[in-house]
Amino acid sequence: MDAHAGSGAGHVSETDDATPTSKAHRHALIFICLTILIDTIGFGIVIPVLPNLLMSVGKIDLAEATRTGGWLLVVYAGLQFVCGPLLGNLSDRFGRRPVLLLSLLAFGIDYFLMALAPSLAWLFVGRAIAGIAGAVYAPAGAYIADISTPEKRAGSFGMMGAMFGLGFIIGPALGGIIAQFGDRAPFFAASAIALLNLVYGYFVLPESLPKEQRRPFSLARANPLGTFVALARYPAVIALAAAMFLWQLAHQVYPATWSFFAKARFDWSPAAIGLSLAFTGATMVLVQFFVTKPAVKRFGENRAAMIGVTSGVLGFVINAVATEGWVVYVAMTVGALQGLTYASMQGLMSRQVPANAQGELQGGVASVASLSSIIGPYVMSQALASYSDANAPVYFPGAAFVLAAGLGTACLVVLATQLRPRVAANSA
Repeated sequence: MDAHAGSGAGHVSETDDATPTSKAHRHALIFICLTILIDTIGFGIVIPVLPNLLMSVGKIDLAEATRTGGWLLVVYAGLQFVCGPLLGNLSDRFGRRPVLLLSLLAFGIDYFLMALAPSLAWLFVGRAIAGIAGAVYAPAGAYIADISTPEKRAGSFGMMGAMFGLGFIIGPALGGIIAQFGDRAPFFAASAIALLNLVYGYFVLPESLPKEQRRPFSLARANPLGTFVALARYPAVIALAAAMFLWQLAHQVYPATWSFFAKARFDWSPAAIGLSLAFTGATMVLVQFFVTKPAVKRFGENRAAMIGVTSGVLGFVINAVATEGWVVYVAMTVGALQGLTYASMQGLMSRQVPANAQGELQGGVASVASLSSIIGPYVMSQALASYSDANAPVYFPGAAFVLAAGLGTACLVVLATQLRPRVAANSA
């Protein structure tokens, strides 16, 4: 987040009457959390129906639909990467309220247009709009910083994180259920939810950034590539950032290919796909809430990260060779500890930089995550499509999970090289 984004932390304009204990504050916080939840639900709600919709709209087979689905995710993630800093800086110039409300309006219109899409080109336009509107985390986070006192800020950000995880449970499950009314029904539902939240926000959301604390818009400061400079300034972080990139690239196998993999391997319905994704999200959220803290305390951040990656790799391998639907639930359970990975890696990286550079580091970490979200869907979808095509030399829908397991193993190697010097230093 831009250093100036939180310059109004703990303050709002007097006319807004949004103090940390006011009813207006509570409604605003509820609205921000709902916005994050709706953004995440909107992403997940369409996943179960995507294979059927792409095949129907594009008149293409499942392998080609897989490739197209990968490109849709690339467009979505690419525009989020570009527009995240842009929306954050626009909110510094014009205030948080207009940016947040316009994003929700764009969401509502986008999903409605996608529901009526007569061609694949319309779906790409829709995903592009969703990528732009979905880059709402920067202004949402800035709003939280504006209205929260320092001692309550962490709790407020924790609520945002919880909404993000909850959205990945609700979205796919809801999409699978609503798909019983047609492959386009989840898009209509996502549009209605976004527009209802827009109406709610219009009446309850005060502006949190007073005019005197706003700054001129600068395109140079809204450049997402500039955040990579943060990592280059700290050589000790580079190897850990590489490990994080490899892991996040491997983990893209789920959003990029799961619905297509489940249909190709098991011929699952949208409801079954949604249920499986909800189960995966639930296991990871449980690990993050109840296992991460004691695991890091017991094993340390590096070993906890390695346990998480190892768990994820085992899950990838089981999914790759699964021939019965129930086996993937075993894989999800075995792989649940992968929820340890991201938090442990972030902890390791944060130890390598001074306190006054933590924000800069997080900007670099966010850019690494965004880059993996652009590259991963293309790589994983192409791997699945190449081995599920009718003309494939070997029919093997698990190919993308083999690739994910390889990337996860490479991540383990990098982490192990980071652990060895620490062990040697401790022994000495």
